[in-house]
Amino acid sequence: MIVIIPAELFEFLRDLKENNNRPWFQANKDRYEKYYKEPLLAFISEFADRLPQISPYYTAIPKMTGGSLFRIYRDMRFSADKRPYKTWAAMHFRHERAPDVHSPGFYLHLEPGSCFISCGIWKPENRTLQRVRLVISEHPQRWLDAISGPDFQSNYHLAGDALQQAPRGFDANHPMIEDLKRKDFLASHPITEKTALRDDFLDLYTDLCLKSAPFMSFLTESIGLAW
Repeated sequence: MIVIIPAELFEFLRDLKENNNRPWFQANKDRYEKYYKEPLLAFISEFADRLPQISPYYTAIPKMTGGSLFRIYRDMRFSADKRPYKTWAAMHFRHERAPDVHSPGFYLHLEPGSCFISCGIWKPENRTLQRVRLVISEHPQRWLDAISGPDFQSNYHLAGDALQQAPRGFDANHPMIEDLKRKDFLASHPITEKTALRDDFLDLYTDLCLKSAPFMSFLTESIGLAW
């Protein structure tokens, strides 16, 4: 089955950015269903058939609540920004034993003017962060192997926040100190809207996830999960 992300998705998101309010959204609910929800859930469903070739322990769940597709509704409870809707679409494919946005995963972000593919761990809890740092510190060659392969190097760049100083308990002169300072362990690959709309985009996404496998397996196994 060929799954295509429709150009109308980006048109809807652009219009939503200009009209981020409930009356407009309700009046355009059919566009949301047809160009956002339906095709993205179909993308996830098809990716679920491909994901085992990357890792049998990662999941693609075609649901918005408890699934791989982020909900469009913003959580405004603790935010000064009271706009009710996200103006981007995203999906996150997580490990079956760590179903949380801060756990290892493959990610796809679709936003007008800002689309990208990424993988890794975003804002990990302290225990997870410490475990990854310890493995990098104790097995630096394994980390270098994970991030220095030609497939990874030619397609991804490491991203995320980092400390200014060496983390507590780690030697400031450690050869991997710049990586030990990382607060996120993310790898990112920018794409254009045109790329996301290609007929073979699901193939491209799958291939890029495969090319991140050494990096993802390192992170997954570092925190004690099966790859």
